[in-house]
Amino acid sequence: MTSRLKLWTRFGTCLAAAVPAAAMALPSDGGEGGEGGEGGEGGGSLSQYRLMLDSAADPVYAAEASLRDYAGAAHAGYAQSAVAAESLRTAIRALLDAPSQESLDAARAAWLQARQPYLRTEAMRYYDGPIDGPASEIRAAGPEPRLNAWPLNEAVIDYVEGDADAGLVHALDIPITRDSILSRDQVSDEADVTTGWHAIEFLLWGQDRSATGPGDRPYTDYAAGEPARDRRRTYIALLADQLVDDLRWLEAQWDPANPQAYVHFFLGLEQHEAIGRILTGAANLAGHELASERLAVALDSGAQEDEQSCFSDSTRQDFVFALEGVRASWYGRDGRGLASVLKAVRPALAADLDARFAKAEAAVAALPQPFDRMLVSAPDSAERQAGEAAVTALQELGAGLRDAGTALGVLVIVSGV
Repeated sequence: MTSRLKLWTRFGTCLAAAVPAAAMALPSDGGEGGEGGEGGEGGGSLSQYRLMLDSAADPVYAAEASLRDYAGAAHAGYAQSAVAAESLRTAIRALLDAPSQESLDAARAAWLQARQPYLRTEAMRYYDGPIDGPASEIRAAGPEPRLNAWPLNEAVIDYVEGDADAGLVHALDIPITRDSILSRDQVSDEADVTTGWHAIEFLLWGQDRSATGPGDRPYTDYAAGEPARDRRRTYIALLADQLVDDLRWLEAQWDPANPQAYVHFFLGLEQHEAIGRILTGAANLAGHELASERLAVALDSGAQEDEQSCFSDSTRQDFVFALEGVRASWYGRDGRGLASVLKAVRPALAADLDARFAKAEAAVAALPQPFDRMLVSAPDSAERQAGEAAVTALQELGAGLRDAGTALGVLVIVSGV
């Protein structure tokens, strides 16, 4: 196994506790509601992201156009994701109306398609924005934990190998409702996931016991007329509704036409504070979440359960489209992103970051498909070497985005990098 940077796991979304005291002392010099409070809104005047630089060294630039581009892309990204989730819900309803191999295959294809726009939005995590921020007086807690939690203990949902009566589906004394599903989500263990993308994935594919293909749940699991099957039908329909509702809520938080939307707070931030949020999300998705949690952990354990989308064997697309989201956060639409700002301030560093993006994208494109073939390969195999190369390239990209923040006078902390 090649050497890699130190890996930390279970990285929290709040960075305030890790910020040096000097960087926290700067009063707010603008921003709707002020900064402070774990990236939240209102009250306080602390700076989370702006570095305390000598005024002679503090770079001078204007990033307003880039920040507006990011906000517009966030709104569009969640809107696209919600539309795709609605298509998935339609396909699931068609499966329930007429269970067959064809309708099950169509629902599976819709899940794979719906994941893609959502994965592109994942770079908007890690700074306590709408997706993963805490509850406040004006906003509910972000839905990310119930949208995308994994790994998943399948036995809390439905039957598994060796236990034909496992899970909420078979707990006939408990009604299947949205409340009963959510109230049991990750209560005693973070793997006891009952809702979200991967719960739907499991209900569509079933357990994956093959190193060469996905799970193979029979379509007859959705034939009406038997208590457990009827409960399973209700369960997956409710999950699809919850998914759409959560994504529509996220779309609304970035909608400038919504007077209570988070986007107004974001666009009112002093530019360093807004840039800090953008780069914190992009750098931590690439350098920590993708590199460590989703790739290095699986490589180190060799366990199929550590593969993110293990039931559908679509983990490689998780990397491809999440990295597209990192790219979009940095380059923006039509070249209007922060890359253009850095190029004017530090052209050599901007060019270096271009090279890091190209390296990471090539490494991700080279990941084996199916992903679990790599996990069971020998340590010196070409598949393993491809995985290790992707870990390194993604960590280097995270480090490059962190360094871009420094060049722009912004503190960016990337766990383990």
